Amino acid sequence: MLTSGALAALAWLAAAAGLSRPNPGLAQQWNRAAFEAADMNEALRALGAANAVESKAVRFANPTPEVADNGDAVPIAVASAIPGTRSIAVLVEKNPTVLSARFDIPAGTEAFVSTRIRMGASSAVVALVGAGGNYYYARKQIEVEQCGCGA
Repeated sequence: MLTSGALAALAWLAAAAGLSRPNPGLAQQWNRAAFEAADMNEALRALGAANAVESKAVRFANPTPEVADNGDAVPIAVASAIPGTRSIAVLVEKNPTVLSARFDIPAGTEAFVSTRIRMGASSAVVALVGAGGNYYYARKQIEVEQCGCGA
């Protein structure tokens, strides 16, 4: 049985030998402007969602808290009941970079994501859903007791 250290060494050797190469197609899908945006409007424009509308079909699910004890790992879950949901993003208004996460939702799968994010302070958190060429959102205020993001 290989240990995780042995597997890491094999992966490194394969990369060094040129047997394993990054997939440039995956790298091209990364939206640098959106992930580097310093304010909500800039992030929404970079995502193509400047005209997003609020929708009750987008909701924060458990375990998303009202109050987070520590901003270093705030659990966030988002569900969309909008047919044809293709993406879900999580944006934090007061973080140094607003876009915390973006997920592609494959056709025919449940439009639900769960992750942990860092929050530098109490802030509005926006769940942004892309479906049918349009964007929809829900907003939730989360109070942070102890800030994350190295502050």
